Amino acid sequence: MPGVIVDCAIYRDGRRAERPEDFPSALREARRRPGHAFLWLGVHEPTPAEFERISGEFGLHPLAVEDALKAHQRPKLEVYDDSLFMVLKPIAYDDDTATVTATELMVFVGDAFVVTVRHGETGPLAAVRRRLEHQPGTLRHGPTSVLYAVSDAVVDHYIEVAGELQADLEDLEAEVFSPDRSESRNTAAEIYAFKRQVMEFRRATGPLTEPLSRLQENGVPFVHDGSRPFFRDVGDHLARANDSVDGLDRLLSDILSAHLAQMGVRQNDDMRKISAWAALAAVPTLIAGIYGMNFRHMPELGLRFGYAGVLLAMVVIEFSLYRLFKRRGWL
Repeated sequence: MPGVIVDCAIYRDGRRAERPEDFPSALREARRRPGHAFLWLGVHEPTPAEFERISGEFGLHPLAVEDALKAHQRPKLEVYDDSLFMVLKPIAYDDDTATVTATELMVFVGDAFVVTVRHGETGPLAAVRRRLEHQPGTLRHGPTSVLYAVSDAVVDHYIEVAGELQADLEDLEAEVFSPDRSESRNTAAEIYAFKRQVMEFRRATGPLTEPLSRLQENGVPFVHDGSRPFFRDVGDHLARANDSVDGLDRLLSDILSAHLAQMGVRQNDDMRKISAWAALAAVPTLIAGIYGMNFRHMPELGLRFGYAGVLLAMVVIEFSLYRLFKRRGWL
């Protein structure tokens, strides 16, 4: 299955051996030297038929196999008789489109093997494998070292993405409070869109807390007893990432509230201006309407300067109202 198996290697005493001809024979060889050798098989988006052969050779639990094939799982840790199954969700952030994309990564850990199943194009496995192959002291701890390194790489990238989101959020915040902001922009829609990206981030980081807490405990099968401090360090990094996500979410809510308050203040200003101009237009309309009713016996109709006097009164009243509204900030 060359298109499905990305990499397959036996590691003896922390050193990568030659590439095996097939993984069944490689697995048998690794199991002949428990504690000194293990097999790491990397798989990318296998079909049910392709993964059936792999699961049969490694003795993977059917429920874990089903989860690995569906690839729509929350981060979790499951312990079965013959293996440990962990789901991680690596994320990537596209700065141009301000979009968070989550993929899925499943890790099976057994007595002398590690099987990683990746869905999506984003994943740290290649970089993790290269780094571990330059750290034979870490690889000597067996499959646990791979589980730790993969978890650590995923969580560390969470912190990097949180920093990128924070930088973009600061730009959005500056735009919301900028006096030169364009009125044609739908700022509320931008804030809601950003909030959805933070929610996608939270779906990856939040549920991972419980699996990492379990890995820090004693007695977890297929996990080296001396690995607890390392998983505790990963848990601390995850707590930082979760704190960052919570901070981003709170700040987005505050920005949205401030934007809505700005919209209310702006609408009140507009209503005051409209009311002021309506009052300015109402005065001459009222006076002209009274003297346009065409009654014969109306006061002041016989005054020689009545027309000029009414026009002057209109001008004086309009100027006084304009000064009043201007002084109060209505115009």
